[in-house]
Amino acid sequence: MVKGLFGLACLLLLLPSAAEPAPASGEARAPRPNIVFVLVDDLESGVLGNFPNITRQLVQQGASFDRFFVTNSWCCPSRSSILRSQYVHSHGVLTNTAPEGGFDRFHTQHLERSTVGTWMQSAGYRTALMGKFLNHYPGSSAPATYVPPGWNDWRVPVKNLYEEYGYRLNENGKLVDYGWSEQDYLSDVLSTKARDFITASADPFFLYLAAIAPHNPANPAIRHATAFDGVKAPRTPNYNQENVEKEPRWLQALPKIHKQGQDRVDERYRSRLRAMLGADDLVGSVIATLRAAGKMNNTYIFFASDNGFHLGTHRLKQGKTTPFEEAIKVPLVVRGPGVKPGSTISELTATVDLGPTFAALGGARTPDFVEGRSLLPLLQGQHPARWRRNVLVEFNRPTNKVSGKQTPVPEYQALRTDAYTYVRYATGETQLYDLAKDPYQLDNIAATAPISLLWGLQTRLNLMRTCSGATCRDADQRE
Repeated sequence: MVKGLFGLACLLLLLPSAAEPAPASGEARAPRPNIVFVLVDDLESGVLGNFPNITRQLVQQGASFDRFFVTNSWCCPSRSSILRSQYVHSHGVLTNTAPEGGFDRFHTQHLERSTVGTWMQSAGYRTALMGKFLNHYPGSSAPATYVPPGWNDWRVPVKNLYEEYGYRLNENGKLVDYGWSEQDYLSDVLSTKARDFITASADPFFLYLAAIAPHNPANPAIRHATAFDGVKAPRTPNYNQENVEKEPRWLQALPKIHKQGQDRVDERYRSRLRAMLGADDLVGSVIATLRAAGKMNNTYIFFASDNGFHLGTHRLKQGKTTPFEEAIKVPLVVRGPGVKPGSTISELTATVDLGPTFAALGGARTPDFVEGRSLLPLLQGQHPARWRRNVLVEFNRPTNKVSGKQTPVPEYQALRTDAYTYVRYATGETQLYDLAKDPYQLDNIAATAPISLLWGLQTRLNLMRTCSGATCRDADQRE
């Protein structure tokens, strides 16, 4: 009997697991795809048509997500959600600065021990992170030469990263200074390093390529310095919002933007577009390199932003951190094997979904703390009956007074659903917008909406802001 059980056990060990089915007889296992993730900084939705490489090579050849949202419309909390697939209340990186945020918080809480980099590396991928990592890296909590776990190739600015000139890179533990010559422009330097990584890497590889544009001060490459001359920021219905009587006190306190202020908004808009042309060239260079290396047909390219940006909308001359669409809705475009060219995906999606998607494509295991969903079914043209109905956005004000000057917005939690944006501020004030009737969020109906609607949204928000791990994928489906 024991001998028979031993034989059965040996047979079971030889059978393929349910998670990894064996290829059909005579059929070779498909190679795992390469993945390139291009993340830009502070780019709002609706402007990709200005950039020829992104438009022709990604938008027209891939799928565009038209309802893709951030967990927090601020750089470091948002990027932490991308790295960990967690909402802000779970990863705890609340702001851009120490002690409650920035790289210091991420590092001292040991969050870097498990990120998309370590997941992909453990699955056999050669990994690289090039460009911006987290705000104030490496700060005072790690040496300037520190390289976090999970990355085989590390090329990250440690000084003057937003200038795009006169910066210092940590290149795999070696500090290298770059000057102010035309060839030192950061987006171009990243293009060269990405080319070298792609060319030298055996498949599969995962490249996280984090451009600085169009973050302030939005410095363009010299060749782009005069582009978009005379272009003005879009005058949408919520530009320089006329009536703010129903809005929270922070918005009521904002004056209308005068003529000189509007001129500065337009100049900032032009500067941002010019800076983005460098990121557009970066995308074009990556695609040309993939083609030359014979890797294009087995590579997925993701393009996204860490948060949006206001340019005159809702009386905000510039900035983010608000719960309005301009700050929380960002572009996501994906090109790769099996993705329908020129398609649009309208399901509610969020930055917490990126990590699980990369893992699903690469056969990597994700830890139990992951709170997002794999986008792979959507990229394959499916429309799952059970999908997200709620996206959570959270914002915490920094205790650092200097950083606090960046925004007049109080702390809040917001729920973005198919039909509504519901916001609850720490001040006790609320906002509610019916997005079908009021897509520009000009009529706050929180004071007049049916109690049943408000109660339902509050319940859904409470479930989302207290969820953890897999329970977030239950809470995000609640109606």
